[in-house]
Amino acid sequence: MTTTVLVGNPRPHSRTATAGLAVAGHAARAAGLTGEADLLDLAGLQQRLLAPGPPPEVAAALERVRATDLLVVASPTYKATYTGLLKVFLDLLPAGGLDGVTAVPVLVMGSPAHTLAVDVHLRPLLLELGAAVPTPGLALLQDTIPPEGPAVAAPRLDEVLAPWAAGAAPALRATVRTSAP
Repeated sequence: MTTTVLVGNPRPHSRTATAGLAVAGHAARAAGLTGEADLLDLAGLQQRLLAPGPPPEVAAALERVRATDLLVVASPTYKATYTGLLKVFLDLLPAGGLDGVTAVPVLVMGSPAHTLAVDVHLRPLLLELGAAVPTPGLALLQDTIPPEGPAVAAPRLDEVLAPWAAGAAPALRATVRTSAP
């Protein structure tokens, strides 16, 4: 059973990636999954996303997203929604491209004023693509995420994610694929 973190931040090694990996760890444990999450950082693909084809590395990334059991989709909040980079990538998926995938939408934001954006914008996009989205999206304030990366302890982030995961556990267990692909 696989967990993938899809990061829509145009900057590599971002707080968004750190947050996505933390969410994936909590969500996977809540769903009863084991193993490390696979990080798919779109920052490394942005120059090739609009190429005709798509190029082999973009096609491989799309397949990774379609084949995962649990998909954490993390983006910084830009103009009160997710990034164009994430939208361009997700638009390459066919209708129903996330059928059978359980998704957790995550937006990282500088202000709580954009808290609703995750459920108003990102969650409906994932549902439109066929993903099961059994929980409300997560809106995380960037000051709870350590800028040093995922190797650094993040007690403030864990304080937010632990109760979320406890509440989300039944829904995640019920929707994550019950057998390996």
